[in-house]
Amino acid sequence: MNPALARLQAYPFERLAALLAGTAPPALLPHIGMSIGEPRHAPPQRVLDVLAANLHRYDSYPATRGLPELRQAMAAALQRRLLPPAAGIDAETMVLPVNGTREALFAFVQSVIDPKPGALVAMPNPCYQIYEGAAILAGAQPYYLDTTAANGFAPDLDAVPAQIWDRCQLLFLCSPGNPAGAVLSLDYLRHALELAEKHDFVIASDECYADLYLDESAPPPSLLRAAWEAGRHGFERCLVFHSLSKRSSLPGLRSGLAAGDAALMKRFLLYRTYHGSAMPVPTQLASIAAWQDDAHVAVNRALYREKFARVIPILRPVLDVTQPAGGFYLWPGIDGDDAAFARALHAAKNVTLLPGSFLGRDNDGHNPGRGRLRISLVAEVDACVEAAGRIRDFISGR
Repeated sequence: MNPALARLQAYPFERLAALLAGTAPPALLPHIGMSIGEPRHAPPQRVLDVLAANLHRYDSYPATRGLPELRQAMAAALQRRLLPPAAGIDAETMVLPVNGTREALFAFVQSVIDPKPGALVAMPNPCYQIYEGAAILAGAQPYYLDTTAANGFAPDLDAVPAQIWDRCQLLFLCSPGNPAGAVLSLDYLRHALELAEKHDFVIASDECYADLYLDESAPPPSLLRAAWEAGRHGFERCLVFHSLSKRSSLPGLRSGLAAGDAALMKRFLLYRTYHGSAMPVPTQLASIAAWQDDAHVAVNRALYREKFARVIPILRPVLDVTQPAGGFYLWPGIDGDDAAFARALHAAKNVTLLPGSFLGRDNDGHNPGRGRLRISLVAEVDACVEAAGRIRDFISGR
């Protein structure tokens, strides 16, 4: 067996299931799940219609590169949303379909890391656990960049010693961030690119929440835009990852994209050809319909804004909670043990939250997720409001 498997930590939701085992929440209170980031909004009907109309296309093996029409739809969506008018992204060499960002983020690390002694992958802490597991299984050591209220929940790149950057082969960024929803500025992203050039590493920007943001006039900037405006018109050292799971409330479709540096994409495609990760043709055709339409995304975004507007006033009197710039999570701090809080809340009110410590890692004796909760506002609006009321009542009664 691969000995690196022994270094993997239990996934947060496995730990949550173990934490909640044996609790007996009130049977009269329907369960409201707010732990997992699984969008529950109605998916766009047009996408479902295209999928249903093409079920007969399961009769052949798909190509790993995907249909040209899909890559073109993806490139056009990136152009509309992320790039200045003068910029361009080549659908032939700079875009690939992926089976959701989870699969692609993991696979990219396997293709880009040289597992020589001392290899590092830098990542936010707390973060999406795939970053860590992918680094370990690729033969690299995770290097944790704590995100706290003091640094605006953005990794402090300047706090990293030069000798660490020299060992770094890959930097993970996530904007809007999971779990705090912080948006990285263009200046921040340009600075990251300067460090990548100076110290010879690659940046993987997880932008799966990029279409969910507070200010309609100020969408989160992409690493692609930062690269273009810095004169890196080939998006050198950059790969970004986007998904229809969050953008279009289609988590079960398992459809997303990777885009960026053509040289990186060429090697990534080679890896994926062997990895066996081609997207089924019906999924590709449905994905084209999703990437071509921005109207349903605006509706989706408005629903999350409504949830924040209704939930935060309920929670604010009892929790240290603020509106995030993007994403669909709340990341409040609490007094005391976050895991004990989550278990007691579930037992008393049948609401499931994720303890922040399950997303973070001990770093120099401190876990920056400890004492926080991740509240995922993915349920319908009324269910989110109901859950907020239960949380408020639970805290008030303690």
